[in-house]
Amino acid sequence: MCGICGIFNHERTRLVERSTLTTMNRQITHRGPDDEGLFVDGNVGIAMRRLSIIDVKSGHQPLSNETGDIWIVYNGEIYNHEDLRKDMQARGHTFRTKSDTESIVHLYEEYGRDCVQYLQGMFAFVIWDQKRRVLFGARDRLGIKPFYFRHENGTLLFGSEIKTILAYPGVKAEFNRGTLGEYLAFGYTSGADTMFSGIHKLMPGHWFELNEAGEWKTGQYWDLRVTPDDGSLPEKHYVEMYRDGLEKAVSSHLMSDVPLGVFLSGGVDSSAVAALTKRIRKEPVETFSVGYAEAAFSELGYAQEVATHIGTKHHEVRVSKEEFFDALPRLIWHEDEPIVWPSSVALYFVAKLARERVTVVLTGEGSDETLGGYTRYAMTLWNARADAIYRGITPALLRRKVRGAIQSNALGATMQRRLEHTFLGRDGASWESFYFDNFYSAFAAPEQLSLLTPEAQRTGGDVYGNVMGAWENSGGDLLHKLLYTDIKTYLVELLMKQDQMSMAASIESRVPFLDHALVEQAMRIPTKYLLEGLSGKMILKRALEDILPHDILYRKKMGFPTPWSRWLQGDQLTEVESMLTGERSVARGLFQVDALRQMFEEHRKGRRDHTNRIWRLMNLEIWHRVFIDGDSSLASSSASDASAMTSVVSDSRR
Repeated sequence: MCGICGIFNHERTRLVERSTLTTMNRQITHRGPDDEGLFVDGNVGIAMRRLSIIDVKSGHQPLSNETGDIWIVYNGEIYNHEDLRKDMQARGHTFRTKSDTESIVHLYEEYGRDCVQYLQGMFAFVIWDQKRRVLFGARDRLGIKPFYFRHENGTLLFGSEIKTILAYPGVKAEFNRGTLGEYLAFGYTSGADTMFSGIHKLMPGHWFELNEAGEWKTGQYWDLRVTPDDGSLPEKHYVEMYRDGLEKAVSSHLMSDVPLGVFLSGGVDSSAVAALTKRIRKEPVETFSVGYAEAAFSELGYAQEVATHIGTKHHEVRVSKEEFFDALPRLIWHEDEPIVWPSSVALYFVAKLARERVTVVLTGEGSDETLGGYTRYAMTLWNARADAIYRGITPALLRRKVRGAIQSNALGATMQRRLEHTFLGRDGASWESFYFDNFYSAFAAPEQLSLLTPEAQRTGGDVYGNVMGAWENSGGDLLHKLLYTDIKTYLVELLMKQDQMSMAASIESRVPFLDHALVEQAMRIPTKYLLEGLSGKMILKRALEDILPHDILYRKKMGFPTPWSRWLQGDQLTEVESMLTGERSVARGLFQVDALRQMFEEHRKGRRDHTNRIWRLMNLEIWHRVFIDGDSSLASSSASDASAMTSVVSDSRR
């Protein structure tokens, strides 16, 4: 819907400068090109950029209650706002607009902090309570909408994107070296810290409150505490339950006063959303797909098959190697942190295509993490069973020798990669190795020892602390523990990617699979109905058999692939190596040059596949140049600016 930002000084005599707030707000113009608004009350200032979707004419923000003593800026959509409005009106509240924003204001008047319990949707908002002189804010249950803040020296700064905070006078962009270890392993930070020193995330399902005495309070208002059913009910029960819940979620997410479409990859998830959207709307639906000239990495054919089957107006875009690399620095600026997955770039291009025709899109994000869709879930269950037998009959010394042989370069990159994912290549006594290093880590903690300089090793932080915290807080059987952990960590990063890349193109994306009531339903489904062999999401597939072709529902999952590994050859590989081993990069004191050169040599000769590792290091270096070095030429380059990536590598020795 928009972007928000603001300033709150503890001391009432420290007045907020409107010009400063305006500068912060303009950093996120792309999030809301239709409108902007500011409200300043002495030591408090809140601002927004609006992408007009609901109540286009009168939904301007910041917005207040009837008496003008409670003000809000808000980013998101509240799908049950019509029901909330009726309830609030019955309780005596008067509405001046038809916007969902105003429902939050009156809920806060009625329930205070507990207002969040009544909201169904995606949101990040801040309320200035003028009477109490308190700033209150909250983020939605699953982290669909982002919220960043910096609270230092008697001032709270907040925003939908980190760049708004960096625009405040005196705030310097500094690398939080304590996140390096987790970044190298996972590509993101899954706790409250960001890669910028002093800047944090408000975690999903949390609220905060701050008063002028500087007293900061925060709390968690929602957690995914659902116990799976015992398996006594038949599969049909869950198929019907989930189909009904998904239809309700999609229907609620179609709320819009502007044109709306669907991202369609041709996979089960997006196809389900597109098919149900077409059924519910009973009118022409626009669908949008992205692919590549390299057919092996493109799902455009599947997307077209689905579009033809359900009868949508379908559009597609192909991304070239040149467009991909040219866009990368600009998109890192949009994402605020290094881009974790190459698919983020493709997501931006399909969002840009969609923006030519619609303002809102529905996507299939969240199905895999709530219904066991990734192969790694079934593989982990299989590995766990096999490992229990293997460890029972094989001495520890022999197991170590087998792992060592697999990790050597003697097997070739393909065979090594396959065996590393099995119980033979993993230490079953270490969950970090058995699961996280197996399916997530580019650089596992032991591998970081040979890569990092001694100083970087000392300051690099806890590699597994955040993910293990989520794992240890999970419950249920093994699959549901895996799902809970991903929902609390991996999925939050996926949602940030979805938000930032779509908002970079000034388009709002919605995720009906992550309606919190539907997520709670999904977590009650027994494992035996979710997995079949190495395939997942069986309940979803069964629930869609009447509206989608069999070959779409049961084909092998591709997972939004990109030709990055194919593009990383020849001159491109040499250019990236030059960048990472050049003086400018080495001067950061993070990596040992010999280790970097060895990695590129192994990759070049096919002894090991370092594709993911090179991607991670390249993105980290470009991020440093954009944000830490303040290279404005990179930050301002457009996706069509062919000099962007060239300028990154050409000055690699400076």
